[in-house]
Amino acid sequence: MDPSYQKHFAVADYVIFAVLLAASMGIGLYHALSGGRQRTTQEFLMADRSMRCLPVSLSLIASFQSAVAIIGVPAEIYTHGTQYWFIGCAYILGLLIPAHVFIPVLYRLRLSSTYQYLEMRFSKAVRICGTLTFIFQTVIYMGLCVYTPAFALNAVTGFELWGAVLATGLVCTLYTTMGGLKAVIWTDVFQTVVMFAGQLAVIVVGVQQTGGVSEVWRKVREGNRISALDLNPDPTERHTFWTLGVGGIFLMLSLYGVNQAQVQRYLSARTEKEAVRSCYMVFPSLQLALALSCVMGLVMFARYCGEDHSDKLGTSSKDAMVVYFVMDMLQGLPGLPGLFIACLFSAALSTISSAFNSLATVTMEDLIKPHFPTMTEARATLLSKVLAMSYGLLCLAMAYLTHLMGDSVLQVALKIFGMVGGPILGLFCLGMFFPWANSTGALAGLGAGLALAFWVGIGSIVTRSSSTRPLPPCRAVLLSDNMTTAIHAALLNVTLSRPSGLKRFYSLSYMWYSAFNCFTVILIGLIISFLTGPMKEEDVTPGTVYPLLGKLLCFLPEHLKKKLCCVTPLGHTVIMLGADGSALRMLPGLAKQHAKPKHGVQCRKSPI
Repeated sequence: MDPSYQKHFAVADYVIFAVLLAASMGIGLYHALSGGRQRTTQEFLMADRSMRCLPVSLSLIASFQSAVAIIGVPAEIYTHGTQYWFIGCAYILGLLIPAHVFIPVLYRLRLSSTYQYLEMRFSKAVRICGTLTFIFQTVIYMGLCVYTPAFALNAVTGFELWGAVLATGLVCTLYTTMGGLKAVIWTDVFQTVVMFAGQLAVIVVGVQQTGGVSEVWRKVREGNRISALDLNPDPTERHTFWTLGVGGIFLMLSLYGVNQAQVQRYLSARTEKEAVRSCYMVFPSLQLALALSCVMGLVMFARYCGEDHSDKLGTSSKDAMVVYFVMDMLQGLPGLPGLFIACLFSAALSTISSAFNSLATVTMEDLIKPHFPTMTEARATLLSKVLAMSYGLLCLAMAYLTHLMGDSVLQVALKIFGMVGGPILGLFCLGMFFPWANSTGALAGLGAGLALAFWVGIGSIVTRSSSTRPLPPCRAVLLSDNMTTAIHAALLNVTLSRPSGLKRFYSLSYMWYSAFNCFTVILIGLIISFLTGPMKEEDVTPGTVYPLLGKLLCFLPEHLKKKLCCVTPLGHTVIMLGADGSALRMLPGLAKQHAKPKHGVQCRKSPI
């Protein structure tokens, strides 16, 4: 990097950054020494199911609003314009559906791991496959979350790259291990406030130094950064209203509907109403977070007019431009650069700690407890803490591999969610909405979905082409009218060779990955289920199926709906609890409420 472009921290910046890490550690230590002192798995992994909706909703925001979003979204807006902002339309259904479909089903089952549902609905094999898929997805994503802020900070300030990676990872691992889910949620609350404050400070100072709101608006309009509604139905177009507004719904469902990191927060709420309310409270906050990131990208463009400083920064990544812009804007204002870097690392810490806790939960509940039913509570809690720490160290190792990826961090992150989160969403939808789907179909569907996801994903990387051009810098439109017209005509006449055959298949927009893979799992799952013998209604565990088809086909007579298995028996069910307290199986119907429990198993009524 050109030393003249390198920015430096003042003493006040280091102090603010250190305060952030110390405060996060302090919250973890407080919860390690207060209350039940994290002595039980219920407290460590589920916060004793005692959380209120406000901290849960802020934690849900922090888990999603990672450093990837804070750096990636402004870089996207700076390079390609505001088309990405339309993903906010997807937030409506992307949060309403989890609030009224997924949360009621999962909360009433009183689960610790989301994937316990898969065993209740299908079989133990499906549960294990779902768990392993989630672990794979999350470990890769965590490497990206740890590496992104450290890389950007290093590129602009010369701050030691792996020193920042280790500081982030180790602090996060320690407070997650000490304080459990309560510490994770309350640090998320603190870090969310820091995130918003940091972004707001950058925008206010940036607008002021660029010449005011009117000047910013003039430059972004001249630079063609305000995107119109693009209704092009072509699924290979990277960003259109359909890819963002419709494809984004499935991305949101995979995150807020079935992802363990988010569902674990719903399940930690005191009541189902609190869980649903927390989901509603996320919507305005997510819209605010998206707006702040997009406005920050526009202010950055107004400042630099879309110029490429990659040669001066020593990296081709546009993501580093965001940190450069921040340091440039806030230089000479002691403490404010530190505030934004604290904001950046807050986003990373909140996402990573959520992942560590959820990874420890699914590993404990899905892979270890079933094989050691007599394990004592003290040993189980200790093992959960060891797992959280182990995953922390594993994610640090994954950070070393992240720099090999060529796309922007935002695109890489959403590709990961689409390639792996999409098939998991399809698996839950198959079980929840189609009562006749069986275990064989579920396994075949998940396998086909993952295979197709990686085929398309890897194919898109191997055949990567420059199909998406950055928009021209604003100085292009400041030339004479004739020259401007000529430039625009030339740009419009440049036709990239449209891919054909398999290359066109690989060119599918990454925003469609979740939807495409979800429908693949459902389609293959249903076909195999019918070929191997569909599950009968009386064999379906009550409370595990949402009567979607029954509601959609409400115009049919009851006997036809019953024949189509659209009506799911509701009412009181009996949850079979193992000696470790985890739900093993739900006996269908009231007729079995008085069934004698097996050895080491107790029965409990649950209103569904």
